[in-house]
Formats: sequence, structure tokens, C-alpha cells
Amino acid sequence: MIPYRKSLFFTTEQELSTLGFFSGIMDVLSGIMTTFMNYCYAFTQNMGYPSYGIAIILLTLIIKLVLSPLTAKQIRSMEGMQLLQPKIKEIQKKYKGNQKKMQEEMSKLYREMGVNPLSGCLPILIQMPFLISIFYALREYPYDPAFESFLWLPSLGQPDPIYVMPILSAISTYFIQNQMSGAQVAASDAQAKQQKIMKVVMPLFIGWISLNFPSGLVIYWVVSNLFQWGQQMVMAHLKNKGAQA
Repeated sequence: MIPYRKSLFFTTEQELSTLGFFSGIMDVLSGIMTTFMNYCYAFTQNMGYPSYGIAIILLTLIIKLVLSPLTAKQIRSMEGMQLLQPKIKEIQKKYKGNQKKMQEEMSKLYREMGVNPLSGCLPILIQMPFLISIFYALREYPYDPAFESFLWLPSLGQPDPIYVMPILSAISTYFIQNQMSGAQVAASDAQAKQQKIMKVVMPLFIGWISLNFPSGLVIYWVVSNLFQWGQQMVMAHLKNKGAQA
């Protein structure tokens, strides 16, 4: 019993050490985001219109511009998978009762077309630390009470009292979810059904949790979604224009 308990304690110590390491990284990134937020707010002051709301929008645009190459890679990967959907559905239909053969044929198709179904996940993983850090930075940001109001919002550090921002967060999430689901390939009818459910459930969930989030944080989420939606629209327009040329 003693060796077992000692081993269990050692594992717990390792987990705590790992959690402490990631917590330290998040603290550093959150501090960096807070500093950038201060710079953005100072910029609005220098422009003669001090506004934390505009500062949050500026900060969001800067972050999205920096991460736009990764987002573009993710979008291109999704478009590549979307183009393969007819062939993938043919394989799924042909080998419906043989999962092993189906996976082999799909892997063969990916190799032949030069598409990696997991390549779209890497940009998301790289962006996650930035998203989490900006979440903590804005959630705990020390707003000056004299300038913490924005538009109809009495305080960016408090939830929207008339629920406009939660509604906008749900709508913008729906547009992004709809874009992403259009490029996702379902491995089965059950998975396709789950994707349709998530198109509705995820926006509702985001809207629900936004009811209790600080308005400043919800502004970041909405602007971030709108930027990504616009980026995908621009990329689609340029692609169609190039195809017509």
C-alpha cells in the first residue's frame, strides 16, 4: 500500500507542477494583453476621445490581424475538405459496413489530393493561449469608472443590462458555426446530425454565458467573430475572382 500511495502522491505533484507551469504562462500572456489594452486606451486619449470600448475594438482588430495568417490557413484547410465532400460521401456509402476499409480509402484520398484533415486544428491550438489570455485580461481589467461606459452600456466591467451584447454574441457565433460546419465532413449520419445540433446549441450556449460576462469581454467576442466572418468572405471573393480571370 505504501508504494502505491507514494506513487499516487508523486503523480499529483507532477500534475500540480504542470498546472502551475501553464498558469504561469497564462499570467504572462494576460499581463501582455493588459499592457496592449492600456496602449490602446492611451491611443484613444491622445485622439481626444478616451474610450475603453474603442480600445477593446482596436485591441481585437490588432490580435485578429496578427493571427490572420493562421486563420487563413484554417479556412483554406476547411475549403479543401469541403471540395472533397462528394468523394468522401461516395466512399462512406460504398464501404458503409466496413469501417476499416472506409478509413483506408479516405486516407488514400487525402494523400492523393494533398489534404490533411487535421491541418485545420493546428491554427486553432496556436490561437487558444491568446484567446484565453485576452479572456482573463478583459474579465479582470481595472476600468476607470469615469470612462467605463460605452454606447448603451453603463459599465464595460459589468454584464449588459438590456441583453443586446449576449444576443449579438449568439448571432455572430451562429454565422461562424455555420461557416465551419459547411466545411466539416461527417463520418456518419449520426455525426452529421450532431453537427446540425451543434449549429444551434453552440450559439445558444455562448449567448447564455454572455449574460453574466463583462460587456467588454463580449465586445471582444463579437468583433472577433465579425472579423473572421469578413476575412472568410474576402478570401472567398478573391478566390472566385481568380477563378474567373
